[in-house]
Amino acid sequence: MSSRTLHPETTAEAYLELLKDRGIDVFLGNAGTDFASLVEAFARFEAGGGRAPRPMVVPHEFVAVSMAHGYYAAGGRPAAVMVHVNVGTGNASTAIITASRANVPILMSAGRTPITEEGLPGARDLHIHWAQESFDQAAMLREYVKWDYELRTPVQIESVVDRAFELMLAEPRGPVYLTLPREVLAARPGAMTITSPPRRQSRSERFPDPARIDEAARILARAEHAIILTSAAGIDARAVAGLVEVAEAGGIGVVEADPIYMNVSHRHDLHLGYNQSGTTNPSLGEADAVLVVEADVPWYPHLKKPAPGAPIIHLGVDPFFSRYPMRSYPCDVPIVATPGAALPLLAEAVRRHADRQAVGRRRERIVAEHRKRQAAWDETALRQASAPTIGFAWASRCIGELVDESTVVVNEYPLDRRFAAFTRPGSYFGSPHSSGLGFGLGAALGVKLARPDATVIATVGDGAYFFGEPLSCLFVQRAHALPILTVIFNNQQWEAVKFGALAVHADGVAKTRGRFPLSELTPSPRFEEMAKTVDGYGERVESPGELPAALKRGLAAVREGRPAILNVLCQRTV
Repeated sequence: MSSRTLHPETTAEAYLELLKDRGIDVFLGNAGTDFASLVEAFARFEAGGGRAPRPMVVPHEFVAVSMAHGYYAAGGRPAAVMVHVNVGTGNASTAIITASRANVPILMSAGRTPITEEGLPGARDLHIHWAQESFDQAAMLREYVKWDYELRTPVQIESVVDRAFELMLAEPRGPVYLTLPREVLAARPGAMTITSPPRRQSRSERFPDPARIDEAARILARAEHAIILTSAAGIDARAVAGLVEVAEAGGIGVVEADPIYMNVSHRHDLHLGYNQSGTTNPSLGEADAVLVVEADVPWYPHLKKPAPGAPIIHLGVDPFFSRYPMRSYPCDVPIVATPGAALPLLAEAVRRHADRQAVGRRRERIVAEHRKRQAAWDETALRQASAPTIGFAWASRCIGELVDESTVVVNEYPLDRRFAAFTRPGSYFGSPHSSGLGFGLGAALGVKLARPDATVIATVGDGAYFFGEPLSCLFVQRAHALPILTVIFNNQQWEAVKFGALAVHADGVAKTRGRFPLSELTPSPRFEEMAKTVDGYGERVESPGELPAALKRGLAAVREGRPAILNVLCQRTV
């Protein structure tokens, strides 16, 4: 068993050295008076060397947590985030909800109002130290974190940090929350010997029940119209390859259900498109067997369901989504397993049971349907190229055509995947289904932080842009050399609010009058002018013919190291 001896001046120094030793490379901070000893510790490390994560100031807590989310999704490594006591936790809470529902591990921490009123270094010395104290600060996040705790004494530091790591990285993964009182961080612990590397590993594949794999394989091999529905398998490149392997083994079509990653190449012959919010893929109704892989909402029961007799297979780390209060999808064959490990086993079993001629016949039919749908989508996008205003299909296609081997798109709703082809694992990240608006900007910065050589495009609606704390995101782009291209699909409304009203009141007064109170965002700001605040590039785009060249100008600015914003005036016509 290996060990290291630390000689920290304060508990804060020991904490930072432990984080670095345990694999944390970045510390995203939104500081308050509770950070006093952390500020001193980082300063000492900068002056004299030492093992600590890279400190990065982020001017808003929501952005900091969203960055940690994107950083993990793109790089597979968790980040540390720390915010100011209860008020900082409140600002961060929406992003924690998003990370929780997406099973993204984040070491979330916050200061804690000083416990003592006098007598110790770090005791209360400002009026806020009384008003900001909570009876139970962690209660704000407890429903959405896997674990919460307060560091009570320096001698706990290694045990507490290792407990946080083992729980956030155990499946299903998710954020944890640690509070750090100012007096404890300021304490002088003396020399400390830690176990390094730690003996608290929790990363482990979940392998499937062989009987369930065989049962699922028999169903898929015999079905004439089986489909695969997936949303979030693509966070693991192995799962992308595994999905393709299963589809090809059985001649099975793949539908992405409101995807938050690139799960299967848009161009693959067995790709049958998407379930989009409020719509259902036409292949669902004719399916005589369904394999659901890491999809919390595979279809909308209110709109359409699979045939009553169609067997339903659910495969995932937590295929029951046990943290959701209500979720009533039928499940005939549960497979609790890591998709990257389980899907190749399922593909092998399907090949054993499948009839080759039947597979060939099914594949031929699906390929024809794939080509038909692709042609219809291409026709729709190209038709909008000559329209008087920019449509979402055309805007999505123009962005998709710019995606090369080094480009990553982070999409918060407006980019329509039917019109933008993504073919590489890790080339697309969508907004998780918890729908905390504003995710896209911060997540894009996290992706850029994890992949500094990538060109990152954030596609957001104007409504989401307001929520994303854009000035804080612009600051981070310049301060930390993380330039991204932000493309705002500006239709001057919260479209989800408008269409939600239409869904419930299809023939209501709002539709008749063409007025949807509380959804309209007019007059629209000149968002592109915000780029000037950080010496970036901004452009307003109003006609379809202008968009391809404007996108190239924006990307050129980003590749020169400048943040760029395109304010694209558009409307959804599909």
